[in-house]
Amino acid sequence: MTTDEICADIRRAHPDLPRLEAFLRIARATTVETRHFSRPLDARTVAGNALVEERNRAAFEDASALAVEAGRRALENARLRPEDIDCVVTSHTTSWTVPSLDLHLIGGLGLRPDVRRHPMGSVGCAGGAQGLVRAHDHIAAHPGANVLVVTSECLSAATYNHEDTSRESMVYKILFGDGAAAAVVSARPAWDGPSFVVEDTFEYALPDSVDRYQGRLTGAGLHFDSTRAATAAFNDCLPAVRKWLAAAGRPLGSAVVHPGGPRILEDAAAGLQLDGDREHGALRHAWASLAENGNLGGSAVLDVLSRTFTEPPADAESGLIIGFGPGFVLAAVRGHWSN
Repeated sequence: MTTDEICADIRRAHPDLPRLEAFLRIARATTVETRHFSRPLDARTVAGNALVEERNRAAFEDASALAVEAGRRALENARLRPEDIDCVVTSHTTSWTVPSLDLHLIGGLGLRPDVRRHPMGSVGCAGGAQGLVRAHDHIAAHPGANVLVVTSECLSAATYNHEDTSRESMVYKILFGDGAAAAVVSARPAWDGPSFVVEDTFEYALPDSVDRYQGRLTGAGLHFDSTRAATAAFNDCLPAVRKWLAAAGRPLGSAVVHPGGPRILEDAAAGLQLDGDREHGALRHAWASLAENGNLGGSAVLDVLSRTFTEPPADAESGLIIGFGPGFVLAAVRGHWSN
């Protein structure tokens, strides 16, 4: 879906909404050019009038299918068989379901029935980085383990809803896309080529921030709200991040940052003292992911990581992978590149 198509659909649904064109100009400033939806824009569960039950069912059906495909590709890239996986970490927020995504992946991928499971829900955009943190924790507790991290979100069915007419809702209609991503974290990599070696992890919940980004459920579906203070959230966390990074005793060389929006990426480049050029700087892969895929929720940071693997930093260069989620939390892994 192109941003022009999204804007045209919003105009169709809200021809008389005050300040609509101003809202759309703000939304276009996200720099998103295209994004993928798992179903057409005119589907009942996207721009249509489906209620929460139908939207929830469609979102999980699509997210589950995407997760299986992402997991299968990750195993192939890592040269591992399903039975080689000792633990699966999943993140899925955009539809409520019991059992959760982890059990569906056991059958869909043919994982062992005794595989350890760490299902995560409601962590949203932090899911990819949070999954890497949980994978590192598992390997520390179970040396030699292979961990599969899978995130999958269908934000179109969950949050593209014409019941919402606020400025923020217009931004989110343009910002979000659908997608799944997966990564293998292993104590003994079986693959050739570059690796990111995790040395330490960090989690931080910004005090008194539960309302900055939050979900809201109605009969019409899941809605995503935020406050004006949300855009400053990364800078509010920056002192804690810098303190953690300083413990490494060496300057940061590169960063894989969740592309939550332009403000997040601009603040991350400045706060982490990295080259902020959008096309050639340290966060160029994050800017490219945002333009081509929008914000994929928990899958976004893994998309940026995948792009970074195609053009990896120098051997032994220090690096950071960091994601952010509602209200405002962050999860990060610090380490170095091995080529």
